[in-house]
Amino acid sequence: MTGFLANEDLTPNAIELARQRRAAAGGYIDLTSSNPTHQGLLFPAEILHAAADQYWQHRHYTPDARGAAPARAAIAGYYARRTPALPITPADILITASTSEAYSLLFTLLTDPGDNLLAPAVTYPLFEYLAAMHRIELRPYALDERRDWRIDPASLRAQADARTRGVLVVSPHNPTGMVVQAPVPALDSLALPVICDEVFAEFPYRISHVPPLGALHPQLPIFHLNGISKMFALPDLKLGWIALSAAARTQYGERLELLNDTFLSAGALPQAMLPAIIEHGGAFVGMMRDRVYSSITLACEVLRACPALSVTEPDGGYYLFPEIHGWDDEEALVLYLLEQGVLVHPGFFFNYELGTRIMISCLTEPAQLRAGCERIVAALS
Repeated sequence: MTGFLANEDLTPNAIELARQRRAAAGGYIDLTSSNPTHQGLLFPAEILHAAADQYWQHRHYTPDARGAAPARAAIAGYYARRTPALPITPADILITASTSEAYSLLFTLLTDPGDNLLAPAVTYPLFEYLAAMHRIELRPYALDERRDWRIDPASLRAQADARTRGVLVVSPHNPTGMVVQAPVPALDSLALPVICDEVFAEFPYRISHVPPLGALHPQLPIFHLNGISKMFALPDLKLGWIALSAAARTQYGERLELLNDTFLSAGALPQAMLPAIIEHGGAFVGMMRDRVYSSITLACEVLRACPALSVTEPDGGYYLFPEIHGWDDEEALVLYLLEQGVLVHPGFFFNYELGTRIMISCLTEPAQLRAGCERIVAALS
């Protein structure tokens, strides 16, 4: 058999099988969810209704390879209000159906089969599948665990070779919460295109704001990825975007526009709704940000009652990635916690290999989050 993952074992692993058994036997508290619609975070329906009504009243499909002009103007306005502001125009933006699609377009744009991209060694397991789809290699660069998961510049430089075509940066990082807060000289010295995933940018925690990477590195070709899934808790409307720095637009804009025009995946309805979502959704985003902030604080307080746990507050995002002492088998740990009625992700799910960690989503409804964290503390104490 040939093709995508043709020789891989895709049967459920031990954790998934145990989760299914536990669900059938009476359930568990799920501390892994990143779906806001499962956690009581629903964007105001009246805003969506009004925005959709405008579309149906004036329905006229005029596709644009970069996306609907009013939607792109609204996105440009969003970046103008960031701290610091990112000076981009509507012409610097391409609208996609999702961040995952944006990644796929950029992998196609930047690489040929056999090339490689530099990616953080600890990260959400999306990149490996995209790399397999595009027949490229991911070369992992280290995040310095002792320095709050900052990018390790020596590792970044060492991993680059003659076939390296770009660098992937996630800020706020999933799952560690690290935010790139200052220029990274190693990025300038490599002078490679940078794909920066900032879908958690509206959720700072230990810092006051998340700076756009393009504002820190104005000379580099940088592709900023974001969308409405995390920011507005609207994963079901399927709309994301790529915001190009000036250098990225100059070097890659025309070819990327042609790629986006090949699929035109983003629906006309969510694009038409986007200006109203951005204009009127600020209060909802503020409420969600406050809840996530309070939930991280709550989870840290509960977990710190257990000597077997070491919890570091994240710069941003809505995940915790605590270290567990006294266990050297993450799978056995997660299975044990599931027996106690709480589901977490193991560190190896994110390619973490240096110790024992679990991932906890603080997007979880607060009462459930507290109860789940208390079960972890009781199980490990």
